[in-house]
Amino acid sequence: MDYLDKVLEKLKEWARKLVEALLGPELQPEAEPIPIPVNDRR
Repeated sequence: MDYLDKVLEKLKEWARKLVEALLGPELQPEAEPIPIPVNDRR
């Protein structure tokens, strides 16, 4: 099983490199702003 794990890791690494080569560096998802409640009553 250790051999299979190593093979899977290599395949994941190659796939990641292929995607980076085709699409550019890994895109970070844009952080969504967290709504902050404001007590606007006066």
